[in-house]
Amino acid sequence: MAATTSTPPVAAVPTPVADTLAGKTRKKLVSRGATIASIIIAILWTTPTFGLLVSSFRPENEIKTTGWWNFFTDPEITMKNYNDVLFGQSAANGRLASFLVNSIVITVPSVLFPLAIASFAAYALAWLNFRGRDWVYIGVFALQVVPLQMALVPLLSFFSRGVKLGGLTLMPPWQLEGAEKFVQVWFAHTCFALPLAIFLLHNFMSELPGDLMEAAKVDGAGHAKIFRNIVLPLIVPAIASVAIFQFLWVWNDLLVALTFGGTDQTAPMTVRLASLAGTKGGEWQRLTSGAFVSMVIPLIVFLSLQRYFVRGLLAGSVKG
Repeated sequence: MAATTSTPPVAAVPTPVADTLAGKTRKKLVSRGATIASIIIAILWTTPTFGLLVSSFRPENEIKTTGWWNFFTDPEITMKNYNDVLFGQSAANGRLASFLVNSIVITVPSVLFPLAIASFAAYALAWLNFRGRDWVYIGVFALQVVPLQMALVPLLSFFSRGVKLGGLTLMPPWQLEGAEKFVQVWFAHTCFALPLAIFLLHNFMSELPGDLMEAAKVDGAGHAKIFRNIVLPLIVPAIASVAIFQFLWVWNDLLVALTFGGTDQTAPMTVRLASLAGTKGGEWQRLTSGAFVSMVIPLIVFLSLQRYFVRGLLAGSVKG
C-alpha cells in the first residue's frame, strides 16, 4: 500500500507586519511635517493666481511700473481693465464678452458629445461579447498615442473636399459658413477626445460586478435598460472625471479653434487672448484681467465636480 503524503500547511501571510508598515506610512502622511509641506506647496501654487487677481484691479501705470505686492502699501483699485477687456468696442480693446459666449458654445457640446458616444462604446467593449472586441479595444488604446497635429490636415481635407473613392463621392464637402463652423470644431474635439474617454470609462465599467448584470438579465432587462438604470448611476465619478478633463482641454484650446473655427464669429476666448496685448505687445496690462476672466468658469466647473475627480481617476486602476 502506497504511503500517502500530506501537503504541509501554507504559512499565513504576516498581516501584522503589513498593517504596521501601513500604519507608519499613514502617520508620516498626517504628521506635522507633511502638513507644513502641503501648506507651503499650496501657497507657492496659488500665489501667482492671487497676484494675477490683484493686478487685474490695478491701474495700467501701476501694473507696468511696480509689482503686484505694492498694492498692499499703496492700494488703488480700478475696473477699467475689466471694462476694456469685456465690453471695449475698439479693435485694440478686448471685446471678450462675445468670445466668452463662443467659448461656452464650443465647449459644452464638445464635452457632451464625446461623453455620450464614449459611454455607449465603453459599455459595448466591457459587457457585450462580439467578434473582434479585443482588437477594437486595442485600436482605441493605440489611438491615444497619435499626436493631434497629425490629424489636422486629413481632417481639414475631409471638411473641404469630402470623401471620394475612385470617381465615386462617398461624402460631399461640408461647405459650412459663419456660425455653421461651430459644427466643425465640435466634430474635431469629439474625435480627438474619444480614445481617452472610452479608455477611462471602459476601465471603470469593467470593474462593475458581473453578478449585478446577470441578475438584471434574469429579470428580463435588456442592454438598454441595464445601461440606463444600473450602469449610468454607478459611473457618475468616471463621467465627472472625463468631463473635467475634456472641459479644461477644450476651454484652453487654441490650435483646433484656429484651424477649424476661422473667423471671429466662431473664435473662442483663447484666440482673442493671444492678440490681446496688441500688435507690438504694449498693452499687456489687459492680459491680467483677460486671463482671470478665462479662468473663472473652469474653476467653477472643477470645484463643482472635484468630489468625483479622484474617485473617477482611481477607478479601475487597482484590481483585487
